Order: sequence, then structure tokens, then C-alpha cells
Amino acid sequence: MNLVWRVSVFVLCIGAFTAGALRPNVVKVGAIFTFSTINGKVARIAMKAAEDDVNSDPINLGGTKLSILMHDSNFSGLLSIIGALKYMETDTVAIIGPQNAVMAHVLSHIANELHVPLLSFTALDPTLSPLQYPYFVQTAPNDQFQMSAIADMISYFHWREVIAVYSDDDQSRNGVIALGDKLAERRCKISYKAALPPDPTATRSEIKDQLVKLQMTEARVIILHTFAKTGLLVVDEARNLGMMDTGYVWIATTWLSTVLDSTLPLSSKTADSIQGVLTLRPHTPDSERKRAFMSRWHKLSNGSIGLNPYGLYAYDTVWMLTRAMKLFLDQGGNMSFSNSARLSHFGGGALNLGALSIFDGGKQLLNNILQLNVTGVTGPIQFNSDRSPFRPSYDILNVIKNGCRTIGYWSNYSGLSVVTPETLYARPPNRSSSSQQLSSVVWPGGATTKPRGWVIPNNGRELRIGIPNRVSYLDFVSRSGVNGNDKVQGYCIDIFLAAINLLPYEVPHKFIPFGDGHKNPSYNELVNMVTANAFDAAVGDITIVTNRTKIVDFTQPYIESGLVVVVPVGKLKSRAWAFLRPFTPFMWAVTAAFFLLVGTVVWILEHRINDEFRGPPKKQLITILWFSFSTMFFAHRENTVSTLGRFLLIIWFFVVLIINSSYTASLTSILTVQQLSSPITGIDTLVTTNEPIGFQEGSFVENYLSDELNIPRSRLVALGSPEEYADALERGIVAAVVDERPYIELFLSDHCRFSVRGQEITKSGWGFAFPRGSPLAVDMSTAILALSDNGDLQKIHNKWLLRQACASQATGLVSDHFHLQSFMGLFLICGISCFLALLLNFCLMMRQFTRHIPEETDPQTAGGTSTRSGRLQTFLSFADEKEGVWKSKSKRKRTDGSTDGYWNEDEYRNSSNKIEMHPSRERLDSRSDETH
Repeated sequence: MNLVWRVSVFVLCIGAFTAGALRPNVVKVGAIFTFSTINGKVARIAMKAAEDDVNSDPINLGGTKLSILMHDSNFSGLLSIIGALKYMETDTVAIIGPQNAVMAHVLSHIANELHVPLLSFTALDPTLSPLQYPYFVQTAPNDQFQMSAIADMISYFHWREVIAVYSDDDQSRNGVIALGDKLAERRCKISYKAALPPDPTATRSEIKDQLVKLQMTEARVIILHTFAKTGLLVVDEARNLGMMDTGYVWIATTWLSTVLDSTLPLSSKTADSIQGVLTLRPHTPDSERKRAFMSRWHKLSNGSIGLNPYGLYAYDTVWMLTRAMKLFLDQGGNMSFSNSARLSHFGGGALNLGALSIFDGGKQLLNNILQLNVTGVTGPIQFNSDRSPFRPSYDILNVIKNGCRTIGYWSNYSGLSVVTPETLYARPPNRSSSSQQLSSVVWPGGATTKPRGWVIPNNGRELRIGIPNRVSYLDFVSRSGVNGNDKVQGYCIDIFLAAINLLPYEVPHKFIPFGDGHKNPSYNELVNMVTANAFDAAVGDITIVTNRTKIVDFTQPYIESGLVVVVPVGKLKSRAWAFLRPFTPFMWAVTAAFFLLVGTVVWILEHRINDEFRGPPKKQLITILWFSFSTMFFAHRENTVSTLGRFLLIIWFFVVLIINSSYTASLTSILTVQQLSSPITGIDTLVTTNEPIGFQEGSFVENYLSDELNIPRSRLVALGSPEEYADALERGIVAAVVDERPYIELFLSDHCRFSVRGQEITKSGWGFAFPRGSPLAVDMSTAILALSDNGDLQKIHNKWLLRQACASQATGLVSDHFHLQSFMGLFLICGISCFLALLLNFCLMMRQFTRHIPEETDPQTAGGTSTRSGRLQTFLSFADEKEGVWKSKSKRKRTDGSTDGYWNEDEYRNSSNKIEMHPSRERLDSRSDETH
């Protein structure tokens, strides 16, 4: 037992000695930055402070010291590569940097080969994919999140086009590409990209040339994505060109916030240049650790430079490596390096590439970094599955005269808000448009109202408005005057001018006629002129059709339109059977059937109680027919005594009244008013014929009839003026004219010999055409809706297009015949009434039958069985007899004590005839019975 204890102690001591021997005294970490830049200066101080804090407490690395070796790349890619290679020769376990994405792409290949983690908080190119560069880790939010924030701001302020000004290097270029993608998701776009030489090589002349080009574009929302030196030159030169005045919008990426935070103080010239600019700053939540570090900063920097968020990220990056390295050492990680087989044959020489060694524990250290879940001065440090920081967010700053102020925040959790992101994290995510909010902004030039975001191009030159030089229907567009003093007027022109006057800005413009003045121009060619940039817009009676919407943007329609068919009208010759035309044959048949039905039902209801509905069968049939058809003129001679009969007649008289009135009105119209003399009833019959069809030259109607309705072009005849319409229709050159309703309404108001036939073929409208993506189209649409709301649109319509229409044109759209559908409700009510009256009458008659006809005393007949047919005959006889007869018979049977309980058939008939022939005797017999 004693021996076992001694052996165990010996083994533990050996293990402790071995572990202590494997733990290095110093861990080397490299850093590559340009020390003369703002972020380089801040990062150098922050990383030195982090190194001192780590080494001040042996617990942090278990007695191992951290050594950060710094290399100044001085804006040089070659020096960055040399610095990285130098670190790889000295057993460096990780590298912090490089500062820009250009070198990150290069050095990541070295890191991949030698398994050395590469951490950067300033090389934020979104294309640095972990799939391609597994050993590269971005410890600050990359530019994809920054561009999402800018895109949300553009959408929030309802701008649609922006201009991107950027340094032509990997980081800025790829950031602008990411911005374009984010804008496209919100139906916005980058209309112009201005690339500048990479920072810091851009000169004032190069910047000025690009800004002058920007002034010639429409968009006035400018995104500046560059670095501090180039960015300050851009805003300074923009101020000289008047591009920092009212109407412009400048949004700078995080480079400007680093200038504001770290440059103490700003020069008055720089401060004046950036007034009204919006910028972003990586958001770092307030905490005790952050406040403690910020309080130390003045002493650490000796007041040479202010602290910005990238200084905080530099400090946290060092601590991230420290915690990952401690975990690596605690896991028994091997701090060993081995030579690369691929580089061994490059040994010797001045470069001595063979001395480069692979960090054996690089993959384990990388995994430790990615699995960290701690809190630093920048807040929670945690990576998502795509290696992006956990919940990145930004402060949105507005530069004002006395510095800058925070107008809101952006996070990928809830978008824009005036509440800090860490507060929103405790609530459910909400990115709805109603929840997006920012405080008020002071824009360039001191304006407090939101800029429109675009202007008329070419420094506000007059818009070239193309108008059709029409020769017909001048009420829509016309011009008069000579020698350059043309006056443009018409319905379409008045609407355009009224809409322009409602815009909150001036739109200088001039009208340019399109066409030779001898015939109506082609409207397709007019729209194509807008696409070809010969015109800035097209105004007139331009129909919004599919092929045109593919090349231009139309405003909201200001008048409804649609193709209609026009045919001649004339006095129809009277015919012998014209009186039958008001009703269709089926309507006549149903009406006659109901006359017979109602007559029959009334006969059934009156037959047992009304002597006028009794008699021989021939007489009763004549009575039914006479009564049925005499009700058409309310001239029936028979009186109705039953309640059900009177009720039914009331309903039937109402039906007859409606039918008579409709027939009279329709027949009067047929005999006195002009009717359509053309067999064409609409586009359907027009297509099936081989008759020629007229259309207005220059319009889309020709292509529509040919392409959509497959009408041969040989049948289509181009017509110009309304007079040509009338002449062609009267002379039979065309069987019909197909044109748009606004034209046809004017044509018909002056030519009463024609009328519209059938329904509209299409449903469309007229609008003003603008180039694709033009913001003026959106504003003009809003103005047209405003004209509609306040009634001005209708007033302009009444001024130009309201005329007295011909009375004959109204009849052209009315059907010549009444169909059964028009009276279906009346016939249905009448039919239901007949059925209910018959049903109720049958029930009453059955009740009387059972009361006055007792059951047979001898239910057996000669055959020994009950005869149902005999009982049915008895019921039919009962139903045929006049009411009261069976009462007398029942009474006599009870008095005479008949053994059968019924009279035989012959006695019954004889007594019935006697009663009918001698009613006075019936009364005497009844009195005699009472006396006895």
C-alpha cells in the first residue's frame, strides 16, 4: 500500500513537471496596421493596453506572457506581406490584422497554408467568406450589415435611387455591391457609381471630375463609402461645388464616425463641410467595463487621439485571443510548429521561405475562438454559425453645427428605432414598416424638411415633353401659332399642367410636337422617343398598353378608355309582324302558358261554389279560355267568390300590369325610334364577318385587332378625322369603326347617324409616359389622384369633352327584345301562389269530404274486398258537385235510415239533376223536412 502511494505521487509529479514544461513562457501574436491612419493609431494604443492588462495578472494565461509584435504596413501591400512572412518565421500563433480587405484576401491564403488564425476588426469586406478563408475571422460587423442599415434608411425616407461614391479597392467595391443587393430587396437601386482611386492616392482633381458628373444626374442621395483621407477630400470638394446645399442627401459609412470620435478637435473647414451628413457608428452598449476603459483612454493616448468603436474592438480582439489561448493551453494544446513540406524546397536564399512553419495547434485555437461566449467592452462576444458577430447594430448619427447627435439605431433584429437595440432584444422582433422610426434630421444646407432626393437632370434644364401633332380630335391635344409662338392646349395638356402645379417643386418644361402635321403620328414611335432619350416625357392621349409599359413608366391613368364598335343607325321599315318583336318567342310561350295556368287554377277554386264556373264540359272549357285571356285587358265577366281565387287574381293582375306596360313601351320604341340598321351586334359578330373595319391611324388599334383578335390586316382600313369615319361608314367602305371610347364619344356627339354596338372590348386608360425608373412618374401619379379627389379632373373633362349626346345613341345599347329573365321573378311569385292556392283548396276539400261522407257500413263488396277505385270515384264526384249538395244528401240519408248508408249512383244523379233544375223545390223539401 505504501509502495502504491509513492508510485502515484511520483507519477503526478512527473505529469505536473511535464505539463509545466509544455506551457510556453511567451505567446507571440503579430499585428499588421498602418500606424498613421486613425484606426491604426487607435488600434495600436488599445492593443498595447490589452497586452498590459493580460500580463498584469498571471491567472489570465496561467503564467504565460502575451507578446504582441506590431508591424507598420504604411499603406503598402508588399510591406503587409513581408510583415506576415516575418511573423511566420518566428513561431507566431495568430495575427491581428491586416487593416484593409485588399491585404486580407492575400494574407488569408498564407494563414490557410500555415494554420495561423488571422483576426481583423477593420478588414470588413463581406466577400471574405469563411468557406474560402477558414482561418480568417472578422471580429467586428462586416459591411454587409452596414449596407443593410443604409438600405433601411433609404427605404424609410422613401427614396428610390442613390449614387455610390467609393474607393476602388476590394473592401469599398464589394461593400457597394452588397449595398446594391440590399437596395434591390427594398425595390430601390444605385443609379450611378463613382469610383475613386484607392485611399490615400485620390487627388482633388480626380474627385472633382467625378463630382461634376454626379451633378448631371437626377439622384441627389449620395452614399460615400471610402476611408478617412479620401472621404474628407470628397466632402470638402463637394462643398466647393455647392453639393452640400439644400436638396442633397449625404450618407457616409463608418469612416466619418471614426473621424468625429477620434479627431480632436475638427478643423472649422472640415466641420462646415460635413454639416447635415448622416453617418453610422458601430453600436457598443453601455457597460461598467466600457466606461472604465474610456476613463483610462486619455491617459493611455496622452490626449493625442480620441477613442472610437474600433479601438474597443481592438481591445476585445486581444482578449478574445487570450481567452482562446488559455483554453487551448488548459486543454493540453501543443504549442509546436512544423516545417511545411510544400515550402521545404524553397529553403535558403534571401527569402528563406523554408523557415516558414505550420502551427500544429492552429485549428484547435481557431475553434476555441469561434466558440467563445463572453462579454467584453463592446458587449457580448459570440459568433453565429456564419461567423458574423452576435446581433450587430449601429448608431445613426446626424452631423450638426455643434458636433453630432444620435437620431436612432439600427439592428438586424428590429431594424430602425429610437430605442437602444439591447432594450429591443427583450421584446419580440418587429421589422414592420410601422415600427421603423428615426428622430428628426437636419439636412445639408440646414433644411429640416426631408429632401426630395432627385432633381431634373442636367442642372435643371427644361424637360423636353413630346406631344402628338394631331390633325383630328384636337380637343385632346392641339397647337396653334407660328414663328415659335406656338400655343399648346387641349384636355390632356390641361391635366398635365394642373398636375405639375400640384408638385411641391418647380418643373421647367417645354412642349415639342411630334409628327408631320398631315396625319396623326404613331404613338408607339412617340413612346419609343422617350426610351431613346429624345424626349424626357410624352404627354397626350397615350393609351397604357402592355408593350409600352415594358419600355416606359406610365403615370396613374387620368381617364378610362376601351375599344368600342361604332355602326350606322337608321329607320327600320315597318313589318307586318312588328308587334311581336317586344318579346322573344320563348317569352311569348311562357306568358301564354301562365295565362292558361292561372285560368285553370281559378276554375278549380271557383268550380264548387260559383255557378258561373259550372255547366257542361264544353261550356267550362270555353269559360277557362275566356277568363284566362280576358284578364290581359281586365275585362273578364265572371265574378270570383272564393277568397283564394281573389287572392290569386290580385297577384296575377299585378303580373299582367307589368307585362302590358313593358310590351307597350317596347313596341312604342320599336315603331317610333331609330334602331340599328347594321347586323353587327358587337365585336364577336364583327370578327366572324369578312367586312372591312376602320380604325384611327397612328393608334394601337391596328396591332390589337391583328395580333390579339387575329383579324387579317387586309380588312383593316386606316382613317383619320371624324369626317372620314362618317364617310366610310355611310358609303360602306367599312362596316364598322373600332376606336377608343373618348374619341367615339366626341364623334357621336357630332354625328347622330351612328351608335355604339356591344360592350367595350378592352379596359385601359390614358397616362403620361416617363423613362423607366423616373421618380417624376410617381409624383405625377400622386398629383393626378389629388386632381381626382378635389374634383378638378372632372372640371377639365367637362370643359373639353362634355357635349350634348344624340338621343338615338342611347337606344343603340338597348336590347330589341324582352327576355324571360326580365320577368323571371314575377312568374316565380305567380307560380308559387298558384301552387299554394291549389294545396290549400285541396286540404279544405278533403276536410269537407271526411265530414259529410260517412264511412260505408258494409265495407265488403261483391268480391269481398274494399274498392279503392269506388272511393276515388266518390271523391271525384264530390269534387265535381257544387258545395251544399252533399250536405243535403248526408242529411237525408240520416233521416231515411238507409241501410247502405249511401244512395246508389242512379238515385244520386237524378237527385242532383233535380236539385240543379229546381232549386226552389230543394228549398221547399228542406222546409218540409224541418216541419216533419
